[in-house]
Amino acid sequence: MTKRYWYVILTYIIMQFSGIVFAPLLYVLLPVTENQAVVYWTIFSFIAGLVVVLLLMRPDMRKRNERDASDVGSAVLWAIGGVFMAYFSQAIASFIETELFGISIGSQNTQMIMDISRAFPLFIIIPALVAPILEEIIFRKIIFGGLYRKTNFFIAALLSALIFAIIHGEPEHILIYGSMGFVFAFLYVKTKRIIVPIIVHMAMNSISVIVQLSLSPEDIERMQKQLEQLQMIFIGG
Repeated sequence: MTKRYWYVILTYIIMQFSGIVFAPLLYVLLPVTENQAVVYWTIFSFIAGLVVVLLLMRPDMRKRNERDASDVGSAVLWAIGGVFMAYFSQAIASFIETELFGISIGSQNTQMIMDISRAFPLFIIIPALVAPILEEIIFRKIIFGGLYRKTNFFIAALLSALIFAIIHGEPEHILIYGSMGFVFAFLYVKTKRIIVPIIVHMAMNSISVIVQLSLSPEDIERMQKQLEQLQMIFIGG
C-alpha cells in the first residue's frame, strides 16, 4: 500500500473522530445549540475530508484507465444494474438476519441520519453524495484493492465489508453491509472503474433518503410490519 493511501485512511479516521474535540469547541465559540454544533462540524469535516482525500488521490485520477476497463457505455449499464443487484442482495441478507438470527428490521444508523436530515436538510449532502465517494475510495479501492492483490476476491470482499460494517457501528447487520460490500467490490473488479460502485452507492443512499423523508415514522413502521408479514408468508410461517 502506498504512503498516500495511508494518509487517506488517516484523514478518514481523523474526520470521523474530530467532532469529539471540535464540536464542543464550536458550541462554546458560536451562538449555536449542542446539536447544531455537532451537525455543522460533521458537514464541515466530511467536506474537508473529501477535499483532502481527492487531493491525495490525484495521482490515481491522472492515470489512464486499465486496458480492460469498461467503456463509458458499459460502465453506465453496470451502474444501473448494480443498483438492482445491491437491493436484491440486501433483501436476501435482511431476510436471513430476521428469519434465522431474529435481528429486527431497521437500522439505528439510518434512523439517526434521517432524524438529523429532517432537522437539518443541508445534512442530506453527506449520506447522499460525500460519504459514498469517501467510503468507496477507502473500502473498495484502497482496502479491498490492497487485499485483492494478496488474497482472493471472497476474502478481500469479506474483510473489507466487515470493516465497513464496524465503521458504521452496526456489527449486528454485518450480513446487510457485507452483501452491499460484495456487490460494490464485484462492480469495481468487473468494470475496473471505482466510479461505478460510487454511483451505485450514491444512488442507494439518495433513494433511501428521499423515500424516508417522504414518509412519516408511522408509515415506515407500518411498511416494516408488512415486510415481516410477507416474509412469514414466503417461508410458510
